[in-house]
Amino acid sequence: MKPFTYERAKSPAEAVQAVTSTPGARFIAGGTNLLDLMKLQIDAPTHLVDVRGLPFTTIEDTQDGGLRIGALVTNTDLASHPRVKRDYGVLSRAIVAGATGQLRNKATTGGNLLQRNRCPYFYNTDMPCNKRRPGSGCAALEGVSRSLAVIGTSDNCIAQNPGDMAVALRLLDADIEVLGPSGRTRTLPISEFHRLPGDTPERDFALGNGELITGVKLPPPLGGTHHYHKVRDRASYAFAIVSVAAVLQKDGSGRVAFGSVAPKPWRVQEAEALLPQGPSAVTDRAFQDARPTNDNRFKIALAERTLALVIDEGRR
Repeated sequence: MKPFTYERAKSPAEAVQAVTSTPGARFIAGGTNLLDLMKLQIDAPTHLVDVRGLPFTTIEDTQDGGLRIGALVTNTDLASHPRVKRDYGVLSRAIVAGATGQLRNKATTGGNLLQRNRCPYFYNTDMPCNKRRPGSGCAALEGVSRSLAVIGTSDNCIAQNPGDMAVALRLLDADIEVLGPSGRTRTLPISEFHRLPGDTPERDFALGNGELITGVKLPPPLGGTHHYHKVRDRASYAFAIVSVAAVLQKDGSGRVAFGSVAPKPWRVQEAEALLPQGPSAVTDRAFQDARPTNDNRFKIALAERTLALVIDEGRR
């Protein structure tokens, strides 16, 4: 780990100012992803701004019947919150499916959204990686790609978004509140928060320099039955090979989002309209532009089978 300086921000404005004015500075809260990247020297911030003391730790009802979640609410507190368990069950289930209890105790809502996309070559500094060093090439294209994205990729990067919580938030149409250097807060739909790699795979998020996540807003509850099914190589402490988040209604309609298949949580609303026709119709539409490798082509069939399991659960 390379040397860095450190400070604790006393206010949101102070935190934003510190990162904006210091080249190479980063925010840190739980640090469950950033510290790993620093130890491997994939990320080498010159200065860390600790935001854990900021007032973003509450979960509150909104006037329209939704919910606002502070960016520093831990994953444990969010998953166990009575209103989340009652009205946004898919979110609670997705969070509990991720990592371990110890990590969920430290990981924050904002930090979870900001975990970097995964690829074994991104984490191996001896290999070329456009995400880690733009222009160096993508070793994954001709390498081992079993766990990587099958859709939304580019010739520069096929890394996959590994999140669980983010898939549920995409299903729920969450909004991300962000404080910028100007002192003004803007709102990003989660559909726009995560970026596809295109020609700039080093940028996973649609955030500007110094922008700080302050909270997440959920719209009013969807009703229906909530499901999150995660297929992984071992029963715990493993990222998904494929995950499916769904809210299903009694009339056969609903919403579906897929995880670990793309560089962002993958939801195609035109595909959701095909739910009454069955899982094959949904996945055919959701993955119609897929560009799988020989190693990960199986993910498309696995997504269909996992969705079939979720639909069957919803009928019981």
